[in-house]
Amino acid sequence: MARIPLGIALAAGTAAASALVAVAGPAAAKAPGADPVARADALVAARPAALHASAHDGFLRRQVIRSQGLTYAAYDRTYKGLSVKGGDLVVVTDSAGQTRYTSVAQNNAIGELTTVPAISESSAVTTARQLLKSVSGVEPTRLIVVTADGRAATLAWETTVNGRSATGASRLTVDVDAQTGKVLSTEEHVTEATGSGTGWINGSVSLNTTLSGSTYSLKDPSTTNLSCQDASTNKVFSGTDNVWGNGVGTSKETGCVDALYVAQKQKAMLSAWLGRNGQDGSGGAWPLRVGLNDQNAYYDGTQVQIGKNTAGKWIASLDVVGHELGHGIDDHTPGSLSKGGTQEFVADTFGAATEAYAANPNDPADYQVGEEVNLVGSGPIRYMYNPSLAGDSNCYSSSTPSQEVHAAAGPGNHWFYLLAQGSAGNGQPASPTCNGASVTGVGIQTAIKIMYNAMLLKTSSSSYAKYRVWTLQAAKNLYPGSCTQFNAVKAAWNAVSLPAQSGEPTC
Repeated sequence: MARIPLGIALAAGTAAASALVAVAGPAAAKAPGADPVARADALVAARPAALHASAHDGFLRRQVIRSQGLTYAAYDRTYKGLSVKGGDLVVVTDSAGQTRYTSVAQNNAIGELTTVPAISESSAVTTARQLLKSVSGVEPTRLIVVTADGRAATLAWETTVNGRSATGASRLTVDVDAQTGKVLSTEEHVTEATGSGTGWINGSVSLNTTLSGSTYSLKDPSTTNLSCQDASTNKVFSGTDNVWGNGVGTSKETGCVDALYVAQKQKAMLSAWLGRNGQDGSGGAWPLRVGLNDQNAYYDGTQVQIGKNTAGKWIASLDVVGHELGHGIDDHTPGSLSKGGTQEFVADTFGAATEAYAANPNDPADYQVGEEVNLVGSGPIRYMYNPSLAGDSNCYSSSTPSQEVHAAAGPGNHWFYLLAQGSAGNGQPASPTCNGASVTGVGIQTAIKIMYNAMLLKTSSSSYAKYRVWTLQAAKNLYPGSCTQFNAVKAAWNAVSLPAQSGEPTC
């Protein structure tokens, strides 16, 4: 990560856009004028040292997000025309025309690297297929350059296989060294985990539905791709009376009432609290599919599948569905899904914020995960105020990033709770700190705003240590006239034993 000064005039408004736009080299770059995106492009085209650019690097603008008066421009890197995994970066500017922060995932220039593979594409696909118990499909394979995790740049075949692993449904991206045939890395995309309707969890609720002719459907009329479907057929539930569900938890339609209600409440929260347009940032989301034959729910980049508890009831509560859609939000901010053991706590923060915003008395805000669905008959699966109640660690240690991803959520969940509610709880349970200090909370709306704006600084090299830096920087960006929020972020990280990082901001 590096910070580079730049004058820029920021356009008003809050928006998000995704595109792949080539950034011209220095000789071809045009004067950027007052356009903030053009000014960010000009910075990248100038190829400052912080970008670690080689002579063969190119840059593609992927995404622009405007939030709370700041503009976040995210870029992907290419090398001799090939995508570079781990080469992404984000440029952040404020309304005064200054660069607030520049996040760069790559630590060193690539240098000279052959782009001719010794291993065939078909051989790499065979290697990838062998990592799943069964394979139902293989997505297109491509040649890339991998610089992730601080390793030397390596030519690789990237393949995504769909099917089942030893633990359940899987959509697995596999990077195979194109010279040796060895597996470099894997990334699992399966994350685990105005009509009226009656859900078994959320009770009688209002839903935004779609009317076509004389038929209503559980399809959101204003959110692209958001509907609720029977997972057995992928067909949207429909009917003639616009009244949905019967309050019985084993009914898929009832499960869909709960699920669509959560998605619509979360979209409203994202707009009101964060200025974000839908879960994908561009007014869209993903199909919700009720009927997974597992004690589980998951997001895989294309859908949210919702399973059942051991009593056969569909687990579409505010925190569970809010969590799965939270993975989608994470996936559609710079850097894609969070890594280094952070992805589950990141999603839990959106589940908690959705529950708080909805203020539904049938599922009140409580900073527990899964308390309403009772997944396996033993109550909540996580406690944000005291993760040890579910067997997870309250405190960060060097072993946290290598733990199973749900267990690794403990310190992050604890941090978020302390930031939002403080160690005394402020109407919620008191929360023990790892350093014995007292922490004063800033409220969940401010806490999720800081979390979200930290995610807009995210690169593909995300980790607990970087989230400490990014959340501190986000607090400083959002509240430039106050150190209160910054100090609360810092105190909460200290209280879960995540130490200060080299070069982190001060206030």
